Amino acid sequence: MHEYKVVSFRESLVGDAIDDDKLEKTLNKHAEDGWQLKAITSADVKGRIGPGAVQGLLLTFERPRQA
Repeated sequence: MHEYKVVSFRESLVGDAIDDDKLEKTLNKHAEDGWQLKAITSADVKGRIGPGAVQGLLLTFERPRQA
């Protein structure tokens, strides 16, 4: 059996560019905890301020379920 985790990753509000270093650190942090990246999906991700959404990524991770 496996368990799954979905993480929202928002693009930078300045220049609308993905911060490669931040994305890499996020991926490596989850890998250290045993999570394997299964999919990256582009999506509108709700911002922290107001009801609007910004373009971002949904990162889907999988790992064997721990007993």
